[in-house]
Amino acid sequence: MKKLINDPEHVVTEALAGMAEAHPGLRVDLENKVIFRRSAPSPGKVGLVSGGGSGHEPLHGGFVGYGMLDAACPGEVFTSPVPDQIIEATKGVDGGAGVLHIVKNYTGDVLNFEMAAELCAEEGVEVASVLVNDDVAVKDSLYTAGRRGTGATVFVEKIAGALAETGASLAEVAKTGEEVNARSRSFGVALSPCTVPAAGRPTFELGPSEVELGIGIHGEPGRTRAPIAPARELARVAMDAVHTDMPLSGDCLVMVNGMGGTPLAELYIVFAEVAAYLREKGATPARSLVGNYVTSLEMRGFSVTVCRLTDDLTRLWDAPVETPALRWGR
Repeated sequence: MKKLINDPEHVVTEALAGMAEAHPGLRVDLENKVIFRRSAPSPGKVGLVSGGGSGHEPLHGGFVGYGMLDAACPGEVFTSPVPDQIIEATKGVDGGAGVLHIVKNYTGDVLNFEMAAELCAEEGVEVASVLVNDDVAVKDSLYTAGRRGTGATVFVEKIAGALAETGASLAEVAKTGEEVNARSRSFGVALSPCTVPAAGRPTFELGPSEVELGIGIHGEPGRTRAPIAPARELARVAMDAVHTDMPLSGDCLVMVNGMGGTPLAELYIVFAEVAAYLREKGATPARSLVGNYVTSLEMRGFSVTVCRLTDDLTRLWDAPVETPALRWGR
């Protein structure tokens, strides 16, 4: 195992210390492992909290800031944050208008966020939740019941975050987050596994000429293992899965995500194929992200996430955002 770490047991804490040094707009609670927007809480504004296992950076801490999250709770690598972390984050961003939890559909995340929400409610904090379950590759897996939450998490955090900045109510922000999730689908492809620092070995094995189709963001198995193929064919496999589940039409927001170890040039090749596929189906890639947004440590591969836009969702996507990993308009 070759990694730029000091001690496998201290990876998360030391990474958080680095984030605090690099981004003065954030306030990092190292003891409780919570990343806050420095201005939080904002009186009268709905607070947004998300979180999950570390190893998926920039998700979630890289999306804390104006126009997105007010706090993020990183668990240990590929491990859910504990309820105490989530409670600290929730109470720390409550400006009196309630708090929205954005939760990826993994069993540990769901249970711990539910427990934290119940305990916060007992202390008078109003909490609503949006469950993200956009992955079309498999239903029920090693980590979850139902569909996994993957790339659409970024879309929900951005669009719900933009609406919260306008002073919208908790119910309105939650409803919009649910709409984004309902209009989004994802599919991932792995060219190589990743290595969790504490384990010191790859999470799964792939032959030199094999790929895993429908991979999860923790290295969970996908739909099938197949021979390596040109980018055009792999992109079509992903888009066929998305289109079969949610027929594509109109303006779309499209993210080609790199999983952590894929060169940007290769991601642009994939995006060109995805854009061509959309136009073939009569849809338009009206907004796009290409790069590393929801990673799996150093895994090579890609995922595609597509959201069918409305005028309101497009406006909220275009609204200003200022976070370590996403920024425009300010």
